Amino acid sequence: MNLSITGRHLEITPAIREYASQKVARIGRHFDQIIDIQVTLSVEKLEHIAEVTVRLPGKDIHCEARDENLYASIDLLADKIDRQVVKYKGKVQNHAHDPVKRQEVPAE
Repeated sequence: MNLSITGRHLEITPAIREYASQKVARIGRHFDQIIDIQVTLSVEKLEHIAEVTVRLPGKDIHCEARDENLYASIDLLADKIDRQVVKYKGKVQNHAHDPVKRQEVPAE
């Protein structure tokens, strides 16, 4: 799993990098087949924006969170992306292992 953290109009300090990587690493507990995670942290006026794109086999999941505090926006982002990955995992498991239903022919 490759993790890249970038900042737009914001300097990424080691503390911010460590905090974001710990929060995003929670996704790995739910789904092992993660190819790549890209986190972008930015500032617009008085609002901090955290965005993430998670690349999975056959699908990219994108999520965004906004808050006045950078750490709070990272927390919101981690919660949102965690829910989306769990939802995707449930869909993949349900469809991949759905048994074929056969019609029973009544005995004559």
